[in-house]
Amino acid sequence: MPLPFRNRQTVRFRHSLLIPVLLVSAAMLPLGTGCGSDPEPADRPSTSDSTGPDPAPATVSTVDSDGKVFNPAQIYSDTVDGVISVSSIFGSEAAGPFDPRAAGGSGFVLNDDGEIVTNAHVITNGEGEERSPADRVFVEFKDGNIVAAEILGFDPFSDVGLLKVDPDEVDLEPLELYDSDRVVVGQPVAVIGSPFGEDHSLSTGVVSQIGRSVRSLTDFQIEGAIQTDASINPGNSGGPMLDANGRVIGISQQIQTGSGASDGVGFGVPVNTIRSSVEQLRENGEAKYAYIGVSTQPLYPQLAEKLGIDADRGAIIAEVVKDGPAAAAGIRGGNEEITFQGGRYTTGGDVVVAADGEPVERSEDLGRIIGGLSPGETVTLEIVRDGKSMEIGIKLQERPTALSGR
Repeated sequence: MPLPFRNRQTVRFRHSLLIPVLLVSAAMLPLGTGCGSDPEPADRPSTSDSTGPDPAPATVSTVDSDGKVFNPAQIYSDTVDGVISVSSIFGSEAAGPFDPRAAGGSGFVLNDDGEIVTNAHVITNGEGEERSPADRVFVEFKDGNIVAAEILGFDPFSDVGLLKVDPDEVDLEPLELYDSDRVVVGQPVAVIGSPFGEDHSLSTGVVSQIGRSVRSLTDFQIEGAIQTDASINPGNSGGPMLDANGRVIGISQQIQTGSGASDGVGFGVPVNTIRSSVEQLRENGEAKYAYIGVSTQPLYPQLAEKLGIDADRGAIIAEVVKDGPAAAAGIRGGNEEITFQGGRYTTGGDVVVAADGEPVERSEDLGRIIGGLSPGETVTLEIVRDGKSMEIGIKLQERPTALSGR
């Protein structure tokens, strides 16, 4: 779920890039990994002294976490008809594919009703509260059909956009959604999208890490992001990240880059976050999230010993947003900065060790728990303050797109 607060320790990369692309074709180097090899071709003479039949050729296969053999060609064949390219036009009718007000990305068919999922940043423009939808959106299917799409809503907090096309105009091939909580590091992943406008391109790799926190289109973060080394470039935004069964585990959202193109570190919005966002967009045209109003840093055993805190793990409250829910409940932020083991920490504030009875072992855990609640609900935090444990109830508010009064 998206972070309902700022986590100071999650800026991990030199430069992150949200990845729509101007609709200008560009040559690109194909990138992908094979899933098998045949070290002993069947027609090669055997060097064995045995007079029996030649042994079957050895094969090397990549296997997903559920035991499914990873076959990129089969995944592509099974799912490509459900992947679409998105063209967004901002401004006048005269704007064409080479106009600077035109941008594009990718998406996938969600259901037979004509709903399509993409990234919010593919179909919107602007900053904060001023972010506005494109004037026109067109989607292109694998068979070459191009139809107009209606924007049902967009969610800047999770960077999810929901489109709809007339199901009678095109043949729809919805993709199956998986449970992103079951995704594991090392499992193979296939990514389909339109990098640099080259539609329906496939790249492959593995899940490099899970549970990442990456920037959204607001002052808050997207929690639970999937990191992959599969090649992701401008234009892949909104396209599906698929497991060995061709099920969607996330959508491509941003890359870490020092060059402006893929450096082998890409991130995707997890599909469970997409589900929650789409439900709200379908009903209300917008998504609302709970907000607690703190920034945190991780507590770990060595730091706890240094600070004399009677807890090995938790979330240190570094800062409390003025007039926010936590401030109203009396949560205390830090008042002193220290340097320890190469990191800078704001200390002296409360330490959260549990929320609604669920342990908080990493600072991201607090965001995940708050993200599962709604504005107006109350969360009970177990905190350590001045060596004593206590519980404090906090009534959550609706998350703003930008922080003020800090």
